[in-house]
Amino acid sequence: MQTGVAVIGAGPAGLMAAEVLARGGAAVTVFDAMPSVGRKFLMAGRGGLNLTHSEPLETFLARYREAAPKLSAAIEAFPPDRLRAWAEALGQPTFVGSSGRVFPRAMKASPLLRAWLRRLDASGVSFCLRHRWRGWDDNGRLLFETPEGTRMVEAHATVLALGGASWPRLGSDGGWVETLPSKGVTVASLRPANCGFAVDWSDIFRERFGGEPLKGIALSCGERSVRGEAMITRDGIEGGAVYALSAELRDAVLASGHATLHIALRPDISSGDLIRRLSAPRNKQTFSNWLRKAAQLSPVAIGLLQEASIASSVALLSLPPEKLAELINAVPIKLTGVASIARAISSAGGVAFDELDADFMLRRLPCVFVAGEMLDWEAPTGGYLLQACFATGVAAGRGALKWLGANGD
Repeated sequence: MQTGVAVIGAGPAGLMAAEVLARGGAAVTVFDAMPSVGRKFLMAGRGGLNLTHSEPLETFLARYREAAPKLSAAIEAFPPDRLRAWAEALGQPTFVGSSGRVFPRAMKASPLLRAWLRRLDASGVSFCLRHRWRGWDDNGRLLFETPEGTRMVEAHATVLALGGASWPRLGSDGGWVETLPSKGVTVASLRPANCGFAVDWSDIFRERFGGEPLKGIALSCGERSVRGEAMITRDGIEGGAVYALSAELRDAVLASGHATLHIALRPDISSGDLIRRLSAPRNKQTFSNWLRKAAQLSPVAIGLLQEASIASSVALLSLPPEKLAELINAVPIKLTGVASIARAISSAGGVAFDELDADFMLRRLPCVFVAGEMLDWEAPTGGYLLQACFATGVAAGRGALKWLGANGD
């Protein structure tokens, strides 16, 4: 089989690259291992489909941390406003939520994906599903494993957009990580990102509070602190605020086997006010009931304090108000493991940016471009993940068009 451009991976990055290529006049075939497209995209839409964020672009780019200089050109060329206009053109207007996050008004992915696929079909994009990429043969042809056997495809250019390794049952299983290194391409090991962590809770705490949320808290690790919510699980802790610190926490756990997360249970109360409240006489109240009334702590927050006291062999009843106030707003939680990459929202690691030229083409493999979560970057939830996938898909598509034009294809 021959095709103009092969796009491998039918997630947001691959579909966006296909759209750019088709608009530029290229004949495009999208290959994917799954029987339908955009499975992880649809899963993301179950929570409202947070497309991007409305904050100023300079602040937005800083969310990508070490990868920001490598991603900035692609995101500046296809910024959040452009992504919103793109969704609008598909009949899916967006709105800005109270947190600054951007969502389609439909609050799900399926209407947008259906409209997108109709437009891709109208532009001539073809799809070959149940095609699992296995690399190249000795003649440089793409190899695919299909229900009918091995299939070889000759392409003038290829865009790889196979995703990372989170939620592998939806298609992005990281199976490509051995293929590119065999061609000399440097690939950083894939690691869980925006993930939860294991904690050795006591049996009593696990049974009573597994599944309970911690609201209105602040979490800190080293110099970084974030506000938000977390969820106690039977095996540990997860949730938006935890995900925001997951890179630092993950690296610490992987380096030394553990990390300490500090939780401020009442971050909106000043130290002086909290000490004053805790100086009130307890009289005949139980200690838990007194804490609930004096510091407005929820049962799960009080349980967390008790867990910390057991771990540090400190009796809460013996703590003076100053020390108790200090503990309430800096409860130490020892993290003993990282949730598996299969359960993570996204993954870190991937193809090193130094392997790419300015057009997202692999220097070692001319005419092969890379986009999306295959690349070595990570970002918090909040719209940053999808924005970078869309933007790098655009960049790879434009790069492939440029290469095709320069080579007369």
